[in-house]
Amino acid sequence: MQRPNHILPLIVLSQFAGTSLWFSGNAILPEISKTFLLQLDGVAIVTSSVLIGFITGTFVYAVTAVADRMKPSLVFFCSSVAAATANLLILLPSQEFLLLVASRFFVGFFLAGIYPVGMKIAAEWYEKGLGKALGYLVGALVLGTAFPHLLKQSGWDYNWKTVLVVTSLVASAGGLIILLFVPSGPYAKKGSTYSFNAFKSSFRYPGFRAASFGYFGHMWELYAFWAFVPVLLQQYVKQNGAMPNIPLWS
Repeated sequence: MQRPNHILPLIVLSQFAGTSLWFSGNAILPEISKTFLLQLDGVAIVTSSVLIGFITGTFVYAVTAVADRMKPSLVFFCSSVAAATANLLILLPSQEFLLLVASRFFVGFFLAGIYPVGMKIAAEWYEKGLGKALGYLVGALVLGTAFPHLLKQSGWDYNWKTVLVVTSLVASAGGLIILLFVPSGPYAKKGSTYSFNAFKSSFRYPGFRAASFGYFGHMWELYAFWAFVPVLLQQYVKQNGAMPNIPLWS
C-alpha cells in the first residue's frame, strides 16, 4: 500500500502539539509559585506531579489496552482534549495547592495517551523505517516540552495565563489533526487483552531485562535536567552578571 506523504509530518506535528503541555507549568513557575504560595521545592512538586501522572497513566493505558480496543486516533484525540482541560484547571478561582498538583498530575496522566499512542499510530504506517519515524517523534517531544518556554521568551508582553491557554489550544488542535487526517495504517495489528503472565515471562530473557532496567526511570534524570535548565541559567546570570534571554535559551 502506498503511504501518503503527509502522514508522518501530521503525526510529528500532533506529537509536538500534545507534548507542549508537559512543561507548561514549569515555564510559568515563578508566577504560579506566587499564586499557590510554593516554597523552594516548587519546581520539584510541579515536575514530579506530571511524571507521576505519566507513569500512572501509562500503566492504566497498558493494562486496559485502550489503544488496542479503540481506534488509536480517537484515543489520541480524547487524551489531548483531556490533558488540555487538566492544564487549564490552574486557572480556576479556588487556586489551592491540591488543585495545582491535581492539574499537573492529570496532564501527565493523559499524556500517556499522546506520546506512546502517537508512536503506536506511526507503527501502523511503517513496517520498514519505523526507527527513523520514531526518531522524529522523539524530536517532536523535545521541541514540544520546550515550546512553553518559547511562548514566555522576553520581549513579548504576555500574561502567564496565556501560556496555559495557548498550549491547551495547541494540544487540542493536534488531537483534532490526528482524528481527522490520520486514519488507521495498513500495518495495524489486532490487539489482545493485557497479560500479567506475559509481562512476568518476558523478564526471563536477559537482553530484554537489561534493556528494561536500563530504561526504567529514565524520565527522572532527563526531566530533572530539563526542569532545572532555567534555574541553572538564572544562577549563571547571578554569578556572571550576564543577561541572557533565559526563557528563550531554555
